[in-house]
Amino acid sequence: MSRIVFAVISMLSACSTACADGQTALGVVPKDALSSGNFSWVASSPVLEPREVGGEKWLSVKDPSVVRYKGKWHLFCTVRGTVRSHAVIYVTFADWSEAAKAEQKVLTCHPGYFCAPQVFYFRPHAKWYLICQAADDSWEPKYQPAFSSTDDIESPDSWSKLTPLFEKKPANVKRWLDFWVICNDTKAHLFFTSLNGKMWRSDTRLQQFPGGWSRPEVVLQADVFEASHTYRLKGQDKYLTLIEAQNGHGWRYYKAYLANRLDGRWTPLAAEKDVSFASMLNVGQPHARWTDVVSHGELLRAGYDEKLQVDGDNLRLLFQGVLNRQRTGKKYGQIPWRLGILEPAGKDRADRR
Repeated sequence: MSRIVFAVISMLSACSTACADGQTALGVVPKDALSSGNFSWVASSPVLEPREVGGEKWLSVKDPSVVRYKGKWHLFCTVRGTVRSHAVIYVTFADWSEAAKAEQKVLTCHPGYFCAPQVFYFRPHAKWYLICQAADDSWEPKYQPAFSSTDDIESPDSWSKLTPLFEKKPANVKRWLDFWVICNDTKAHLFFTSLNGKMWRSDTRLQQFPGGWSRPEVVLQADVFEASHTYRLKGQDKYLTLIEAQNGHGWRYYKAYLANRLDGRWTPLAAEKDVSFASMLNVGQPHARWTDVVSHGELLRAGYDEKLQVDGDNLRLLFQGVLNRQRTGKKYGQIPWRLGILEPAGKDRADRR
């Protein structure tokens, strides 16, 4: 039986169960999803929308990075506007039901263009780090991956001034974006994409972080686009990478790859248009439909440090979405992105914080 037929049968079977209690769900994620690649999801209603912050009416909220720390979610996102094109906001709350009403604060660590944040606690330094893409006229080149740090994740004004990760742009890289750091016991690994079907990796010893990066190399080449995010599967010697792709079941959707090591070979898990990690083919919307895409997302982690562990038995994806009719005819920066959460279809969602 083909993987496509198996996925469809699983979804139809689970739908009959879900319909009994009025839920529109596509099915329970199989226990072997991380080996079979057969995923099914249910999307929440939007949990965060753009609004006026700091005197600017932002058009979109996107590119989320989030950690759970001391009983609260700490969420960092890109916002897009007309006066200021890009900035990063911070939002904190105890429960996702509180996210929409929580105060949004613009980070002050950079006055110009910066976006696509990633946040984690780096235990060797006992500091929080924010990795992002940014631009500054004083840098050479002007656009680079950058970092900021703080001792207090709850203080948005405490983040240090952005500093480039590299002393100069690697000669073998023409385009780079969506920078992502994950560490093992000896090295920090920096992954990024280049909008041409390639995922790259650079590394540095933990003692040298956040500097000392090696010459980047291409580690995956496929029909992928941007926003590669890599995690360690908790309790396993395996790593999971999600990468955004284009024009599958939905304008944007996610593929998944596995590797035994961060510097190892990435093999497809759910990396086809018809069998993907998350697309409009395997995502149900039991509430009012609010998105036709699954774009730039972050898995909800099982911890908050540099190891970026996720629980393979409880994968949940915070993602950006939009309806096709809302984005038609607009430039990318004008698209009204909002955030929602994907949870395994059929899962009891009563315990969601």
